Amino acid sequence: MRPVERSITLLLTFVALVQACTSDKGLAGPAVSKKVVADASAADQPMYGAWGAPANLGPVVNSSYNDNHPAISKDGLSLYITSGRPGGVNGANLLQFEEIWVSQRASPDADWGTPVNLGPAINSIGANTGSPTFTPDGHRMYFHSNRPGFCGLADLYVARRHDKRDDLSWGPAENIGCVVNGPANDNGPTYFEDETTGITTLYFTSTRLGGPGDYDIYASTSVGDDGEFGPAVLVPELSATGRDTRTAIRRDGLEMFLSSDGAGRVGGIGSQDVWVSTRATTLDPWSTPVNLGPTVNSTAFDGAPALSFDGTTLYFFSERAGGFGKRDLYVTTRARLRGPDVAEGAGTK
Repeated sequence: MRPVERSITLLLTFVALVQACTSDKGLAGPAVSKKVVADASAADQPMYGAWGAPANLGPVVNSSYNDNHPAISKDGLSLYITSGRPGGVNGANLLQFEEIWVSQRASPDADWGTPVNLGPAINSIGANTGSPTFTPDGHRMYFHSNRPGFCGLADLYVARRHDKRDDLSWGPAENIGCVVNGPANDNGPTYFEDETTGITTLYFTSTRLGGPGDYDIYASTSVGDDGEFGPAVLVPELSATGRDTRTAIRRDGLEMFLSSDGAGRVGGIGSQDVWVSTRATTLDPWSTPVNLGPTVNSTAFDGAPALSFDGTTLYFFSERAGGFGKRDLYVTTRARLRGPDVAEGAGTK
């Protein structure tokens, strides 16, 4: 081959290699880059859609009395409520002491059944008992009660059960102790178990001294494997100058719903609303709470959110017009836009 022909051949070979490397059919570089861009774009998208219009849970669950402070089981088949209706351990309940009841359904698409009282192991004569929250394994339930003889005006309690499928098998209520409970009102616990760090936190609301408002949000972290918690500390970013009460946390710990009267906040709608706060990781502080808006909240009194395990369903109470009692339970839903579409353990305890 002549020198000129050899040069032309080498040049053509080089051009062909360059084209092969830069085409989609060549090396995997461009394809990987597209995937990275796609993944980054997906990460920028919200995980959930907007909340829909709330629906009243109806006359089977709600009564002509106060029905509030719901809690939903991990499988979505047991709805615990706090109610002042008669028929519990307080009998005719003329003073409408609050007690914990449970309504069940056969599947996530079935109707809720008539609520059943948890009985004297949990509820107390002449005292208010309510606001349950559960450990992910379903074996422990935390709640509050103002029964006399313990740390403060109202304390946090725990009950245990062996069979997580039996909603009526809870053992006797035990005060969690005065390390967490103070001399004031400690109410509305929310249990969170961080799967990333292994840290367990009990959020609750309290009237104790040291916070900016009448009721403020506090957090107590676990100090062992037996359910004991250390001293509570104020969560300042969730506590304003008014009443900040019952919370609900998404299972990844990055989204918190809370009840607030809006004092010291911007964007209130009613005398109390449901608000939401987020954070990037469980080690970061919470963002300034934002009102869920008029689709969920009314101009009346709304609060005590309870979030389903998959994060798509929110239960709460409201005093809005059109209910069956002064306070009724409502539910609102949102779509999951990315990530798993089905809740882990949905339909099975």
